[in-house]
Amino acid sequence: MNPLYSLLIIIVAYALYTTFNWFYQRKIVKTIKEEEFRAGYRKAQLIDVREPKEFDAGHILGSRNIPMSQMKLRMKEIRSDLPVYLYCQSGMRSGRAAQFLYRRGYRDLTQLQGGFKGWTGKIRTKK
Repeated sequence: MNPLYSLLIIIVAYALYTTFNWFYQRKIVKTIKEEEFRAGYRKAQLIDVREPKEFDAGHILGSRNIPMSQMKLRMKEIRSDLPVYLYCQSGMRSGRAAQFLYRRGYRDLTQLQGGFKGWTGKIRTKK
């Protein structure tokens, strides 16, 4: 097979996978702007899925750090009967975390549009 055809097949497969993932993510997790997020996160479980160093550098007041890399090991810390509000630095990891949680029975999932870098509310840092 011609290497050009192989490359074309790989590119098309990647584009289809990315498109499917985008639609699937939109179906399972509600992405909301900061104002809506701020109004609802106090009644939910607020989870920062970034790594501990990122969390220590600054996080939304009241959030718990359960990094995406540790999500499988720390599942029992997240209640499935309460809403789960997720955020990361830009929105990519929180989307993957939502997919992970959805496959394990969590249904009330919300993520912050634009992630932590777009947050203008109160934050806490560890020194």
